[in-house]
Amino acid sequence: MNKVNVALVRLLQFVVFVVFTFIVLAYFGAMVLLPLDLIALIVKLLSVVGLNGFIAAVIAIPVVGYLCLIVYKTPGLTQMIVDTGVELVKTGKTKIDGFNQIAAAVKS
Repeated sequence: MNKVNVALVRLLQFVVFVVFTFIVLAYFGAMVLLPLDLIALIVKLLSVVGLNGFIAAVIAIPVVGYLCLIVYKTPGLTQMIVDTGVELVKTGKTKIDGFNQIAAAVKS
């Protein structure tokens, strides 16, 4: 029965690892995809106005670049976004390490 308990603890540890890995990848992936989505939305908006897609992209890319520059120059905002992702990683590592203590207690 002891081996079953250890196996269950390790299974739950793996599930928590997978969940936190997905959350971190989704968080940083969203940071990359957000400007790209904004470009696509501006291109669609300018296409509705009547501009060609290529011309709309030539206009949308600098607009989004400028908005990203404003976000970058905002004091503390970029660091806060990165710190939030790093805290997600640290929290996941802490929770996964907690399972090691539980597994050691179950083995005894």
